[in-house]
Amino acid sequence: MSQNIPEKQWAMVIEKTGGPVEYKEIPVAKPGPDEVLVNIKYSGVCHTDLHAVNGDWPIPTKLPLVGGHEGAGVVVARGELVKDVEIGDHAGIKWLNGSCLACSFCQASDEMLCPKALLSGYTVDGTFQQYAIGKAAHVARIPKDVPLDAVSPVLCAGITVYKGLKESGAVPGQTVAIVGAGGGLGSLACQYAKAMGLQVIGIDTGAEKEKMVKEELGATAFVDFATSKNVVKDVQAATADGTGPHAVLLVAVNEKPFQQAAEYVRPRGTVVAIGLPAGAFLKAPVFETVIGMKTIKGSYVGNRKDTGEALDFFRRGLIKAPFKTIGMSELQKVYDLMHEGKIAGRYVVDTSK
Repeated sequence: MSQNIPEKQWAMVIEKTGGPVEYKEIPVAKPGPDEVLVNIKYSGVCHTDLHAVNGDWPIPTKLPLVGGHEGAGVVVARGELVKDVEIGDHAGIKWLNGSCLACSFCQASDEMLCPKALLSGYTVDGTFQQYAIGKAAHVARIPKDVPLDAVSPVLCAGITVYKGLKESGAVPGQTVAIVGAGGGLGSLACQYAKAMGLQVIGIDTGAEKEKMVKEELGATAFVDFATSKNVVKDVQAATADGTGPHAVLLVAVNEKPFQQAAEYVRPRGTVVAIGLPAGAFLKAPVFETVIGMKTIKGSYVGNRKDTGEALDFFRRGLIKAPFKTIGMSELQKVYDLMHEGKIAGRYVVDTSK
């Protein structure tokens, strides 16, 4: 164990389903034999964190709960079995806090599907606190030359969309449509897609998001779903041959886009569902899906290898997560903006405020 670790810390705590989140002092936990304690400096705010507050997913949350799963900081203590993480290392605590490492899924590098998976900010306390626990095998290794505030959104949003792009099977030169392109996930998906050699069609709404997606994130086209008279035709028209994108990444937080994607993706194209609107369903026209040989699939978070790859894109300067910093005590303001659909990019909380 390291020294100079306080007994108490500040955290944002959910005492009951539906909130509110409370800024209060709680004890600092001690790491178990295979765990590390990370002094969280910054934590990105993900839409999943709002689902944790509302309890509207079919997975029960721990209560009381400290949310957050995009925490970047410094390792200050480690358990006696931990040999490959040093005190002073920079590390990230992700959505997948830990897994058994022994089941068939873990052995196949699908540890996110482990039936005993621990989920940060959902089934175990997360990163909206100054000191957080993570399984040493699963914490992200962050190079020390990488800024901790800027990298924090990559720990969930970045890894998740990078994994989705890999799952889509799209190859350099092909086109991918990103639904929700101006949000936290989408803004990163646009950049990863471009860095992977893909052409991007951004789908979202609002002048601010359109400007960001086209001018800052490198999309070749933008379709505003709120003003378009026919989203399906407009997305197809934005592709070179008019037959639609080779892949669609659905990172939206509403159900309707999930119903449209199978209509405008090209034959042999792939629709990848990533966003998780509460209670939503995927629907597709059977005839067109069959004769077009279209694929519809889900993509969850990345594994440890995906994490390293996603972070390397960021380290090389190919990914710049648009973010705004806010004090951790002001987290409720971010949730309110999420409710109103007014967030462009990502918010990052500073745990010292």
